[in-house]
Amino acid sequence: MLKLSAALFLFQNSGLAIAHHGWSEYDQTQQLTLNGKIVQSGYEHPHGFVKLSIDGKTWTAVLAPPFRMENRGLSNSAIAVGATIRLEGYPHRSKSDEMRAERIIVNGKSIELR
Repeated sequence: MLKLSAALFLFQNSGLAIAHHGWSEYDQTQQLTLNGKIVQSGYEHPHGFVKLSIDGKTWTAVLAPPFRMENRGLSNSAIAVGATIRLEGYPHRSKSDEMRAERIIVNGKSIELR
């Protein structure tokens, strides 16, 4: 029974490892700043995310894991759909509409994500 439970656990959580990606996909030599309204958000593992609408383009920003965001004062409600935020981070090397956020500014409060 223990082997079956362990196998089931590994199977159920294998998607997290597949979904996780390396930070080398982002160009840390190029600073990117985005200001926009959140149109979609996820406070989920392995990393949270927000999608911003800016001048007719939808950007995806990869955030920190939920436990880190919570520990640093960024609650799920702070990144709710409709909120206006500022993001600072690095652009994805091959996806022109994605960034890795290093910090988020919500309601005048700057929160470090890394």
